[in-house]
This record gives sequence, structure tokens and C-alpha cells, in this order.
Amino acid sequence: MGNRRNATEGRKTRPVVLGGVIAVVVGGAGFGAYALLGGGAAAEDGTRTSSAAQAEDARTGPLSAAEVTGTAERFLTAWQAGKVKEAAAATDDPEAATALLTAYAEDARIKDVTLTAGTRTGGKVPFAVKGTVSSEDVGKPLAYDSALTVVRRAGDGEPRVAWQPAVVHPELKDGDKLVTGEAGTPPVKALDRDGNELTTAAYPSLGSVLDGLREKYGEKAGGEAGVELRIVRGKESKKAELSDKTLLELSEGTPGTVKTTLSPSLQAAAEAQVAKKERASVVVLRPSTGEILAVANSSHGFNTAFSGSLAPGSTMKVITASMLIEKGLASMDEQHPCPKYFTYGGWKFQNDDKFEIEDGTFKASFARSCNTAFISQAPELADDDLTKQAQQVFGLSMNNWQVGVPTFDGSVPVQSKAPMGASLIGQGGVRMNPLNMASVSATVQSGVFHQPYLVSPEVDGRKLATASRTMSAGTLAQLRELMSYTASYGTAAEAMVGVSGQKGAKTGSAEVDGQEKPNGWFTAYRGDLAAAGVVQKAGHGGSTAGPIVAALLKSAG
Repeated sequence: MGNRRNATEGRKTRPVVLGGVIAVVVGGAGFGAYALLGGGAAAEDGTRTSSAAQAEDARTGPLSAAEVTGTAERFLTAWQAGKVKEAAAATDDPEAATALLTAYAEDARIKDVTLTAGTRTGGKVPFAVKGTVSSEDVGKPLAYDSALTVVRRAGDGEPRVAWQPAVVHPELKDGDKLVTGEAGTPPVKALDRDGNELTTAAYPSLGSVLDGLREKYGEKAGGEAGVELRIVRGKESKKAELSDKTLLELSEGTPGTVKTTLSPSLQAAAEAQVAKKERASVVVLRPSTGEILAVANSSHGFNTAFSGSLAPGSTMKVITASMLIEKGLASMDEQHPCPKYFTYGGWKFQNDDKFEIEDGTFKASFARSCNTAFISQAPELADDDLTKQAQQVFGLSMNNWQVGVPTFDGSVPVQSKAPMGASLIGQGGVRMNPLNMASVSATVQSGVFHQPYLVSPEVDGRKLATASRTMSAGTLAQLRELMSYTASYGTAAEAMVGVSGQKGAKTGSAEVDGQEKPNGWFTAYRGDLAAAGVVQKAGHGGSTAGPIVAALLKSAG
């Protein structure tokens, strides 16, 4: 026995380095060899029935290190070699894996793939991907990191790679695919109103705006698309509002040119103002035309100024006041109730700090932002009165603005009882953003609704939204006086100090459930300028958003 040669002596083996562990595939190597070769004692014992062998070989419990590393290597080695069916067979969903791995080579045009495994952690194995993306005569290197997880296959317990699209690329979701070819839309060069190029380097807030301009005008502005590797989103990703994403640009496209209405000086000033606060957003308009002169957000990922959907608080009282005056339920110089409390629809409403104004006028209530002065009129209103006023006079809540980039156009839903009462003061179901509220002030200043726009409708012949009617001359005169008085003597006075000329303003504070401080709102106009802003989780609008808006009105001269 002592002279008997080992059964493996002289046999050549190839070690594979996997996360610092050397796994040697040899005959009779025990448990690890079983995981790699699919054999074992059961395969050698012909005395047992196949069903008994299957039952005995069904594995449960934690995966061994050899099972994880062996399965991972089998999958990665086959994928790297372009053996799609073999790689897919190492997963728990061969059909889905085959489809995506085939598309990886054919649709994404990724070749010369090298896959390098990292250090295993439990059943998870990270790996690095390197390859070359080619399209016609253009080729660029591609490199990224991904990971796979080994699990036991249902039924027989065999170790398999748990298939999910993220194995191929970490940003892939179900239904997504990788495609290399002409970019979805040509690039665009956006210009300000003076003809200068707008860039995120100069104006950090404009990232989402520039993306929106490319999406809208890329094919209309005369540019040519480049070639890129991108993720084309499937249905599930689109439901989650994920957009197609460029992963690698192989060749640059030729940009088309789109001119915007943005003022370079006001845009720079707006960027500087919002940078002083966390979660601040502001918009500046020209009331006589609807041109958007500036848009800025201190947070650059989401364009709250255009697409936000927030309760506007007491800035909504501008719209409510116009409705009450039209209906003869309020007049600026007549006495109007402002009690500490008013109960409607089972809800008890109150004023800030529970103040009251005895024998005061509607002007006094508006200037001090008395909640009960507005909610006390709820019993005299139909459920849809506020909705109609917002739509018919102020052009809001109809989802039909054609700004040039995506926007949320405000929402004033028809409500009843207590929620209807709350909507009169900008709470309940009412939702707005700074673009909407700047438009409200612009409508008061000009006397007619002009839909805001960032790109002239002459560029693409689109039709701007209109309002079906205007306020009467008497109502408009009173509303302007209410906002003017508030800017000089009311809750907006401190912020509006130094803003000269024809001016008007309204403050707002919107309570949000679970939020310690309210969102502060401010909307105002001066001459042929209107602006509105919000600072979230900051407090009263007069001291938070007010200084931002007022500074921009001043900076325009």
C-alpha cells in the first residue's frame, strides 16, 4: 500500500484565483469537486434508485465557500468566453439570462470582455467588468463593477447564480436592456435671451432644465445624434419614472441651438440667492409676456421650482380673495370677521398664534394673513368655486401649460366640507410650486393670465394655454390694493423694504404632517417683474422665502 501512487499524482490542474481563494478542480476532491462537477458519491452508487439519489442529493442549509466560488467561476468563465447558454445554465433562470447575455453582445456590442472576481462575502461575489464597446469604426473601453449572489435552486438545492438584470450591469432593472447605437436625441446648445450659452458650470440649477430642452427640442433644433451605449428602460422602470441613461459616449453628436427667455443677470442672482438656504427654489417672470427670466433650486437633482407639488399655504389667499370679492363675500374696506377660531366640516381652524382682529376690514385680515377670515366664508361657497377661479382666471390646474420643458401646472381639486375650507388657505389638497405662484402674482400685476414659457412658441408653433376670463376691473383694483398694502404694512413689509415702485406681495406658511417647521412661501411683483419662492422646512415665508424674492425684484433695477 505504501508504494501505491496517489490517484491524482501527475494529473495537471489549473488553479483559478477567486477572491484570494485557490479552488483546484480535481477528481475525488470531495465536497468542492461535487459543486463544480455536478457529481459525487450518489453518482457512483448504482445500487440506489435515481429518486432516492435525488432526494439524498437535494441540498439545504448554508452554502459552502466552495459552492459559492465554484458556481461564480463557472458563470463568469462561460460569460467571458461568450458561451451564453453555458453561462445561463449556471443561473436559476436560464431563459432570462440567455436573453440578456445575448443582447449584451449583439445589441450593446460589447466584446473582449474580461471578468475578474473579487472577495466573496457569504453568497455574494463582486466582480469587475472590462470590455470594448464598438460601433462601426468607433470603439471605446468600458469598465464597471457588478456583483452576483449564489443561492440554492428551488427543488434540488443545487447552487446557482440568482438571476437579475443587475448582474449584467448594476443599473439594469427588469425589462431594461443595453443598446449601442445612435443617441436617442441629438444634443442641444441652450442659449440665454442674449445669445450666450447656458451651462451647468455657470448655472448649477439648470441641469434638469437642459435635460428637458434636449428631450423636447433635440430632434427639432437641427442637431445630429452621436453614438452611445445606453440603458433603454422597460415598462417597470418607466413606471418608477426612470429615464433612459447614457453609460458611454462613443462619439459626440452635433448640437442644435435653442434660445430661451432666461436673463443671464437674473439667473446668476437667483442661483446666488437660493445657495444661501437649504431646499430653496425661486422663479422670476415677466408678467406682460409670461417669459421666464430665472429659475433656481438650491438642490440640483429635482426641479422643485417647475415640477414641485407642495401646499402653498397663505399665498393661495390671493386666488381666494379674488373669488370672495367677485362673489360679494368680501370687500377690502368693509368690516370682515377674523375670530380666533372657526369650525367648519368638523375641523376647528385657527390663526397663527391664535390672534384675532376685532372690527377689522378685509384689507387688515389679508395683510395679516388671517385664516379664519377666509374659512368663515366656506359655508357660502360651492365645492367647485375655488377650482373654477383657479382655472378660469389664473390658468392653473388644467395640466395644459406648454412651457418648453416639463412642468407641474398646479392642482386645485374639487373638495367638500373641511378639506374645502382648508383649500381656501392653501392647505387641504391644493398643490403648487414657485412657477405657479409667480404666475399668480404676474396675473394680478398684468390683469390677465399669460402662460409662463421658457422657449418662445414661435420656435415650434406650440399653442400656449389661456384662461377663459379675466377679473372685473373693480375686483382687480381691490386685489392689487390688498397685495400692495401687504407689501408695505403687512406680513411682507419687512422683506419688501427697499423694493420701490408699483409693488405687491403675499406671504405663506404651509404646515406639513411630520415636519417640525412649515414651508415658507412668498409671491410678489414689482413693475413688469413677478417672482415666487419657497424654502422648505424653514418657517414663515416673510423671513425665509421673502428675502430671496425681494432681492431678485431689487436686482432687476
